[in-house]
Amino acid sequence: MLSVDEELEKGSFITLFGKSGVGKTTILRIVAGLVKPEVGIIEVDGETWLNTERNISLPTQKRPIGFVFQDFALFPHMTVRQNLVFASKGKKDFDFIDQLISLVGLETFANSKPGVLSGGQRQRAALIRSLVRKPRILLLDEPFSALDHEMSCRLREEIFNIHRQFNLTTLLVSHDKEDIYSLSNVIMQITNGKIIKSIQTNNISTQNGNRGLNKIQGKVLQIRKNGVVYILEIQVGNNVVKIIVNEEESRELKPGKMVMLYPKPFQQIIKG
Repeated sequence: MLSVDEELEKGSFITLFGKSGVGKTTILRIVAGLVKPEVGIIEVDGETWLNTERNISLPTQKRPIGFVFQDFALFPHMTVRQNLVFASKGKKDFDFIDQLISLVGLETFANSKPGVLSGGQRQRAALIRSLVRKPRILLLDEPFSALDHEMSCRLREEIFNIHRQFNLTTLLVSHDKEDIYSLSNVIMQITNGKIIKSIQTNNISTQNGNRGLNKIQGKVLQIRKNGVVYILEIQVGNNVVKIIVNEEESRELKPGKMVMLYPKPFQQIIKG
């Protein structure tokens, strides 16, 4: 039985991970209105999307969400641009559609059908189609599973930039640690139908200043770039902690350097 009771901060990038069959995709489908739970409440920005007790269930088309499925779900008989126009459901903001196509570098393929596109191109087309109605919440169901490593890294960077540019709240289903550590600021592990939430923090200081007792000292083991961010591995006791830093922060760090980690209140560092 799936049991979820969470309050998500607007603008967060949340990854749901866990073994197959634990309910990750079901959570996305409930948020999207494609599945109605027996009991549940969903409220977004003060608006009730679901309240089973009050018999409220907002239909999918009235929820400002974008959904990218594993199988892309593009119409094979339509071109990339036609897929976007159809998804806009009558709004037909052609300037915005062209902006989206340009955003992911598909200008040359705008009038091509999905069958002639590569897997990465089809995934990018599916991604911008999900944005054409300017959603508030973006739902991604294993969007990199069919791509090779190089293409996955490129698409992660595009998704990260889109998430920030459009000020989205994003829910990603993934079992890939690179997705988790390179994109997320909130990580929810689903086990036995329950969610255990951990939050990554890039609140790092290489100084000796005292910000309070809640601090951890560790040694930098490795720094590696992943898309637009850097993954920092730090040895803390017998554990290896992985956190995300930006390019500016990464310049101050190198393997062997001692650093202080300052977790924020009620947050945990992900231990690998």
